[in-house]
Amino acid sequence: MSEQSKYNDARVRVRYAETDQMGVVYHANYLMWFEVGRVELLRSLGFEYKQMEVEDGIGIAVVEVSARYRSPARFDDELIVRTTVRAVRSLIIKFGYQILRAADGVLLCEGETTHVVVNREMKKCALPEKYVKALEAMVEGRA
Repeated sequence: MSEQSKYNDARVRVRYAETDQMGVVYHANYLMWFEVGRVELLRSLGFEYKQMEVEDGIGIAVVEVSARYRSPARFDDELIVRTTVRAVRSLIIKFGYQILRAADGVLLCEGETTHVVVNREMKKCALPEKYVKALEAMVEGRA
């Protein structure tokens, strides 16, 4: 598997409403873009988050988030949300993110989210094997 296949890129464009009084993207918006990255990574693997919820009765609840802001994004910037799988076990998934400005490749933000797999009653449960296998193939550093 090539190294490029170890991540998925999604693109977003900064809307005016996502900027603050200083004209830069408000920090919480990066967390929404992390979600865009996760959803698109799952879609690139051939399944959708909605499918996990409806067909399998599971969700992946965020239990921890970290973000490090490197450089500001501004209105109308096109951004690349690069998402990786850092770790996957039956109960926990960790995703990594880089937000890059498409025009020049500058790293704007990097972060990580940790998720616990839960059922409809919000109780911890095992991730079905079909998801484990697909996500394990994406884990950084694996050949």
